[in-house]
Amino acid sequence: MDTNEKALQKHLEWNGKIEVVSRTPIQNRDDLAIAYTPGVAAPCLEIEKNPDMAYQYTRKGNLVAVITDGTAVLGLGDIGPQAAMPVMEGKCCLFKEFAGVDAIPICVNSKEVDEIVKTIELIGLSFGGINLEDISAPRCFEIEKQLKEKLNIPVFHDDQHGTAIVVGAALINSAKLIKKPLEELKVVVNGAGAAGIAIAKFLMLLGIKYIIMCDKNGILYRGAEGMNQAQVQMSEITNPENRTGLLKDALVGMDVFIGVSRPNLVDAQMIQSMSEKPIVFALANPVPEIMPDEAKAAGAYIVGTGRSDYPNQINNVLVFPGIFKGALQARAKDITDQMKISAAYGIAQIVDEKELSPDYVLPNPFHKSVAENVAKAVAQAVKK
Repeated sequence: MDTNEKALQKHLEWNGKIEVVSRTPIQNRDDLAIAYTPGVAAPCLEIEKNPDMAYQYTRKGNLVAVITDGTAVLGLGDIGPQAAMPVMEGKCCLFKEFAGVDAIPICVNSKEVDEIVKTIELIGLSFGGINLEDISAPRCFEIEKQLKEKLNIPVFHDDQHGTAIVVGAALINSAKLIKKPLEELKVVVNGAGAAGIAIAKFLMLLGIKYIIMCDKNGILYRGAEGMNQAQVQMSEITNPENRTGLLKDALVGMDVFIGVSRPNLVDAQMIQSMSEKPIVFALANPVPEIMPDEAKAAGAYIVGTGRSDYPNQINNVLVFPGIFKGALQARAKDITDQMKISAAYGIAQIVDEKELSPDYVLPNPFHKSVAENVAKAVAQAVKK
């Protein structure tokens, strides 16, 4: 059986990947009286007097809602909220396995920004954090913006910021290998949706100044036609020389290619047109913009993909468990830019400089210290 066949078989066996497990025994009448009525009234009244006590008397402080509308699920597109449920359950499993954080999948049957925001706002008091997942651009930007304004708990769109942070961590270590300061790197980001825009903005936070963004029509430049509002804004702060043309034109002389787009868009000639020791992060899944073997043969020095069967897997699982663990532990009200930067450096520092190599710029997701390192870095950023 191939992976898809095995997955179907196992999902039938599992009948769902998560379950609710009681943290308290209820074996007799005394247990029942304390855990439920009449004893449960006591913590209820304490929380009524001071809502912050919900963090002490309930699971709120370790509970995250993983929320989607099913419009941008993996590489499958708009498959609807119900079909997105296996992915949301899987995300909840990763929260628990990698960081000990409890997570609940919630699939919202609406594509209206205001309806989605209102739904999450109304249920928000039950959770210590909100993880937005697989919501298409540009609506995802507005949903996150409004929720950050309305809720006093961390709201994090993982497809944007989780991807950006792990790409940033990989680039921090890659820059060491090619012996170039981050701020001197010239970067092309192909794919101007949620992930691509978030990556470009985050790389600017890391100090990178020269970034060109491309979409299916080519380079984003000031005055280009057919851009949405988010892309127009990015055209104003990227592409300093206002270059025009296609992806192949954008790559000439550049140090880094980051693809969050579609399979097989990059060829050997395009890699050869880049600078010496080019860095190629081809993250389209499951088939990247260029296969690692082809990129290496064309002269790429460091190659990363989203796949687990090649070196340098650039995967959000390195980010979201630890960033939420740290934010929840520190009782953060938001996930700030400084917390994201701290998370990126926290991931990068797990790879010992003696072990750093073109095939090892990021830690393995199963490295036990990843979530803990990220959580500590985030918690320290919150304190600062």
